[in-house]
Amino acid sequence: MASRRFDPKGKESYSAVKYVQVEGLALMKIAKHCHEECASDVIIAQGALLGLVVEDRLEITNCFAFPKSVDESINDEKYQLDMMKSLRQVNVDHYHVGWYQSSDVGNFLSLPLLESQFHYQTSIEESVVLIFDAPKTNRGFLSLSAYRLTPQALTMFKENDFLPDTLKSLKVGYDHLLVKVPVVIKNSTLTNILLSELSFKIKVEEGSEHLDIGTATVLEGQLRHLMDRVDDLNQEAIKFNRYQQAVVRQATDKHRYLQKRAIENQARAAKEEPPLPEEDITKIFRALPVPPRLPPMLMATQVDSYAEEIAKFSTQSLAKLYMTKAMNTNN
Repeated sequence: MASRRFDPKGKESYSAVKYVQVEGLALMKIAKHCHEECASDVIIAQGALLGLVVEDRLEITNCFAFPKSVDESINDEKYQLDMMKSLRQVNVDHYHVGWYQSSDVGNFLSLPLLESQFHYQTSIEESVVLIFDAPKTNRGFLSLSAYRLTPQALTMFKENDFLPDTLKSLKVGYDHLLVKVPVVIKNSTLTNILLSELSFKIKVEEGSEHLDIGTATVLEGQLRHLMDRVDDLNQEAIKFNRYQQAVVRQATDKHRYLQKRAIENQARAAKEEPPLPEEDITKIFRALPVPPRLPPMLMATQVDSYAEEIAKFSTQSLAKLYMTKAMNTNN
């Protein structure tokens, strides 16, 4: 399969996988696992995705949960191999095609997630990470997204260089770390018939719960997350500004030092004395460590995700408000 690549010459090729197709059974297993873990003390639920690549789509037909991190007696790698071997014995798709993780809005954007996805994509070209937002799904909005690292981000992690010059040369910004892949949910014909029958059995008053306009607590939580990330991003900006100021001061001191030596050598030459011995200027003025730019990039990505989510949620809340107002007026 020709996955999308990025080489130093700037040439790119594109992956043949255009979208991700998730079976309803796999989605229900992911949702069940994420809801159970979110209800317990475990903050993040993770698991493996199994399936295969067919033409231009990545089909996810099954999945299984990773063991809890608190259980140190289980070897994660051995556990995954045993699970895939067991699934193969019962004639179930056992090819590893990615992994999934639970989230709450944009808190899934982190360095461990990027590193994990980098290892997946370098070993399995077509792999994706599915992000399931359990709190949002509980409010009646199914949230399932698939992501892959961009070619620039892959190159950055391969070089393990997160300095500003490298990011500038690769043209990597906060919006060029992950690329979103379309997700399609597929059910069998029998499942669709069952869902149609169940829809007729839902009572009218139960089916109108999606018009609930009590969204103040949800919006408040998202705004708090947004404020925290903005504060963190501001602290990172202050650190980088201090670094730039220190570089300017060091350059000024270096220039003064060289100018002073040049004047002293001129005076010694006028007295027919030998010039001052050569010195390694880099040992006197050592290069200042450049702060890595990946953490602030992740924070900026989180801020963008929270802002986008707040905008969508506010739009939906306003639509509910106008619909409820119109219904009350008609009554």
